[in-house]
Amino acid sequence: MDIVIIGTGNVAIVLGRKFRMAGHQIVQVAGRNVAAISSLAKEWETTCTDKWDLINASADIILIAVTDNAIEELALQLKAPDCVVVHTAAAVSKNVLENTTSHFGVFYPLQSLRKDLEHIPDIPVLYDGSDEMTNTLLKQLANSISTTPAAQAGDEVRLKLHVAAVIVSNFPNYLYTIAEEYCRKEELDFQQLLPLIEETAVRIRNISPGKVQTGPAIRHDNATIHKHLALLEKYPEIKKLYSFLSENIASNKIT
Repeated sequence: MDIVIIGTGNVAIVLGRKFRMAGHQIVQVAGRNVAAISSLAKEWETTCTDKWDLINASADIILIAVTDNAIEELALQLKAPDCVVVHTAAAVSKNVLENTTSHFGVFYPLQSLRKDLEHIPDIPVLYDGSDEMTNTLLKQLANSISTTPAAQAGDEVRLKLHVAAVIVSNFPNYLYTIAEEYCRKEELDFQQLLPLIEETAVRIRNISPGKVQTGPAIRHDNATIHKHLALLEKYPEIKKLYSFLSENIASNKIT
């Protein structure tokens, strides 16, 4: 497929690289940052523009990979009546593009993407098009870059999955950050925790997370919990978080 990518952030760059690896052609990259689009155009051996009225509307797909709050404004300026135009946001309706073209939709990568990582992970894609032709095209594109079969998901389903994604990805990473800082201050080696982190993640591939919960809270080991809380007296925010999570684990409560 011939693809135009609008955007120069993590999602735009990683998807662009995946598209090229799958044999698709990036026919243009667009964005406001001239230096960034020039760099990507060189990497992808294509052209670039910082003018929305010069977007290549003859491409098969125009993919908008910009921040959520910039999509609507861009959609008002972009006109490509004969092209499939999609954005990559989970929390933005596909209908924001309905005045841009008659073939519009969402191409949402359900993955944490970083342009600076050497390894590009598998990228499950949720798609939703305005019509059968658009859905067929998006499904084909999604399956060409992922070993996980693409799934159609409307606005409500994508938003709910986005909530779950934040919980399983962003929140644990924040906890890793807290633990790393705690280790640094206590002169501990955070690297010693990496096998545990990896094992916890791998374990839930085949078993429900609730069935493999471990630790003092699930065992109602109050003696150990009190020892931990005593150690955290000089870290009140961590102590508060430890207490909240332990109470919820112990009661098996979903708030």
